[in-house]
Amino acid sequence: MDLARVGRWVCAVVALHVIQVPPVLAQSASEFPSRPIRFIVPVAPGAGNDTTARAIGQKLTQALGQQVIVDNRAGASGAIAFDLLTKAQPDGHTLLMAAASHPINTVVQATWPYDLTKHTTPVSQATSLSYVVYTHPSVPFTNFRDLIAYGRKYPGKLNYGTPGTASLQHLGWELIGHAMGAKFTHIPYKGGAPAIQATLAGELQFGFITVISLRPHLNAGRVRAIAVSGKQRMPAMPDLPTIAEMGVPGYELEQWYGVVTTGKTPPAIVNRLSGAIADAVRSPDVAQRLAADGSTPVGSTAEQFGTLIRSEMTKWRKVIKETGIVLN
Repeated sequence: MDLARVGRWVCAVVALHVIQVPPVLAQSASEFPSRPIRFIVPVAPGAGNDTTARAIGQKLTQALGQQVIVDNRAGASGAIAFDLLTKAQPDGHTLLMAAASHPINTVVQATWPYDLTKHTTPVSQATSLSYVVYTHPSVPFTNFRDLIAYGRKYPGKLNYGTPGTASLQHLGWELIGHAMGAKFTHIPYKGGAPAIQATLAGELQFGFITVISLRPHLNAGRVRAIAVSGKQRMPAMPDLPTIAEMGVPGYELEQWYGVVTTGKTPPAIVNRLSGAIADAVRSPDVAQRLAADGSTPVGSTAEQFGTLIRSEMTKWRKVIKETGIVLN
């Protein structure tokens, strides 16, 4: 037997297996990150999850020693961004800023190709924020109770706008109407900004949007805020009552932004990212910046965020079934 030939064969086989080992398996959490991190945002610059991602990205750059590059990939209800994420190497170097609307997509859209519970790995819920119920100044009421009473007395007469059919605002408002026996006409738009513009033009009587989107118009007196959707009053607008306070017991609707990464990313890397994100959103300067936009820092663990995503999907399936909301 030619021992030299056997030795060369063994070395070649070993080398082949080494080459085939996925890079992520060769990298420990202590070595992570080894290159810049791509932070995909599924909306255009300026939206709430974009500004949140940029605030977090700056802190992660400092904490992890690698640049975090925000990459805006809007379109197709987020599918373009999720496609990029799911095709990335599962090594923690590609992140995505998800929102509460994405689990809803899985529930209501038969053609939506991505399930956060199957195709991504949760990292951390970054923030939560309430919506503001706002009205055009010309409407004949100045508080939430009067709005509901009008919707009972004149079913379907009042129009409200949202960023789209089956959006969180759409489902959240239909839940209110169902609970209170009031009827309103939903007008979907391609984003929150067009819905606000339609209200300013008098085409809509009220809407449901975030503080960051509404503040310029509130300050100018072009719209009137009458309630907030969260469990508690909003620190940025402490005088506004919650919807629950105004006669819808137990009502709570909150938008959230959270970070996910590619499926099958090693837990050690996920946990390192989760801790860094929690530190980022709780840092005084970022927390102050988020509060100005009506957001509350969360910084959950990966496990807690995964639980939230699953509970949201269960909740909205139940709501759609019980209310009979028309989604087409």
